[in-house]
Amino acid sequence: MCAPSEDKTQIVVNFTSSLPGQEETLNKPSKKLAYIEDEAEMIDLVRLILGRRGYTVLGATGGREGLELVRREHPDLVLLDLMMPDMDGWDVYHQIRSEDTTRDIPVIVITAKAQNIDKILGLRIAKVEDYISKPFSPQELMERVDQVLAKQGKTVDQTS
Repeated sequence: MCAPSEDKTQIVVNFTSSLPGQEETLNKPSKKLAYIEDEAEMIDLVRLILGRRGYTVLGATGGREGLELVRREHPDLVLLDLMMPDMDGWDVYHQIRSEDTTRDIPVIVITAKAQNIDKILGLRIAKVEDYISKPFSPQELMERVDQVLAKQGKTVDQTS
């Protein structure tokens, strides 16, 4: 028997789930996403869905915490809820857009505000990159994130 080595090399392998069209994700650079949402369960759900696609999802449970996260981490994409108790999502969005270091980060609004006027305000007036209404399917979320990041030239290299 061989004696244990002093060199403790850690090997980490990340596999995607068996969702349709998914393959193994090995040694591919992970894109960093920030999800600003007051419900921790939603953050966990989105982290699970997008993690299977190869994305790293950082969560913030509120607008103020989310702004600090975006300023500190400079994610490749922000997913933003609109209805939060500590700070309105539109206020968070305008803060992100007003700062030189964060203004070019794409934002997808994910919200229960599903009326057409809310969507028009988001896409046409505020110029968010996309608007997803809750509830959404995992496939819809993955496709929309991929599309926005593809426009930015920032997608995770997919083999599907």
